[in-house]
Parts: sequence; C-alpha cells; structure tokens
Amino acid sequence: MWPASISSARRGILFIVSAPSGAGKTTLINKLLKIFSDIAASVSYTTRARRPGERAGRDYHFVSEKRFAAVRARRGFAEWARVHGALYGTPRAPLEGAMRRGRDMLLDIDVQGARKIKRLYPGAVSIFVMPPSWRVLEQRLAGRGTDGRGTILRRLENARREIREIVRYDYVVVNSELTGAVKAAKAIILAERHRVSRRLRR
Repeated sequence: MWPASISSARRGILFIVSAPSGAGKTTLINKLLKIFSDIAASVSYTTRARRPGERAGRDYHFVSEKRFAAVRARRGFAEWARVHGALYGTPRAPLEGAMRRGRDMLLDIDVQGARKIKRLYPGAVSIFVMPPSWRVLEQRLAGRGTDGRGTILRRLENARREIREIVRYDYVVVNSELTGAVKAAKAIILAERHRVSRRLRR
C-alpha cells in the first residue's frame, strides 16, 4: 500500500537539452526518443529557413515573423528568444498538457530558453551536451557543409558564451562518442523518473 504522502502517479517531467551548435544534440535527442517511445518531443516555432531534410511540424513549426509575433502576443510561448538572427519559441500549451497527463517531454532549446523554462517550471531537468573538445566542435561545424565561414565563426563565438552557462544546468553529457552519450542521457532520465520527490502529494 502506498503511504498517504506518496502518490502512485507523478506529473510529467520536462527534460531540457541544450548544446552549442555542432555538439550533436539533435542526433542524441532522436536516439532518446527512439528508446523512450513514451516521451514526447516539444516542437518549437522558428522564423529561420528550413534546412534540407527538416519537416514542418516534426522538427519545427516554420513561421513568418508576423505569425510568430501573433502567438507571442497571446502569451502562447513558455519562452522565446532570438538566436543566430532568427526567432525561436516553445509553445506553452503542449508542455502543461503533458505534465498534467503524467507524460514526459524533451525540449531542444538554447541556454536563454533553458533559464526561462527553469524559472517557470522549477521541476524541469536540464542537460547540457558538450563536445569533447573545441577542435572537434570546429570540425563538426565545418563538416556540415551548410554554413559559410562567417556563420561558422559566429556559431563558435556563441558556443563560447553558451558553454559558460553550464554551471546553471543539472547535468552535463560529453558527446565524444554517441553510444556513450546516449547511455549517459538515458541514465539521467531513468533516475529522474524514480525520484521520491516527484511522487510526493502537494
């Protein structure tokens, strides 16, 4: 029998995943979503152009600045920010609906957004994905073949600023080898799901 102070059910957990461009965050998240079929992915809004292979509604909601502003005006975003010259926003309703239903969600957001989500939802779990070295990060960005030299330099400068934010995160995963990084992130999710504090009645 469950003690009176403990619930057999829990609210859904928001798992925030952030990383500098080129650290392998998207690949890591896709692997986790295959392992945990019961975790939903938060689909952000963005005003940036769609990249090859990306699909609207799955990777992002690709919208105009006018449409983005309309959603923002009715307080439809849990957080929003301008990153690399484009606007990004996390829709509020899917997050709160998932938590009420006890369903976990993965949020792929930058360090600015992570700060805002943690303030709004203190029970959220933040994970920062680090490249194994600065040289590897440069090689990964150049190897994409999708960005010019100026864009790569801007992303590297942003990466320096983002990495300084690591002290605000709950966990760090160094993505030197994908299998190991996935195993580490999987362990974090499992541990957080089993915290006694997440089942305390309030």
